[in-house]
Amino acid sequence: MNQGDLLYYKDLLLAKKRNLAAGKSLVDLNPSEGEPRGDPVDMAATETSATVLMRVKQTDSKLLRAIDDALTRIRQERFGICEECAQPISKVRLESVPWARHCKDCKERLE
Repeated sequence: MNQGDLLYYKDLLLAKKRNLAAGKSLVDLNPSEGEPRGDPVDMAATETSATVLMRVKQTDSKLLRAIDDALTRIRQERFGICEECAQPISKVRLESVPWARHCKDCKERLE
């Protein structure tokens, strides 16, 4: 992979990281837990929303770690190489999942 490709993927990863960070701040703007509001239906809806937001936050956190790992691989010149078979990861896969650690075949085998 050439330097131009690496810069492109680095920019892609940094943009995704910025988008996640911006969305994460919106999750934190919700009313704090422990403040009951409304009737039982409202309280159940609030609890469900809180659970969903917590899961989104956990998923975002995992994705942020994956993006940081990918940025580290770029710095270490290991980006775009499958960690399982050591073959190049296709550009099509990196376009859709720039933080990918495995090629398509290895990922399917691992799942």
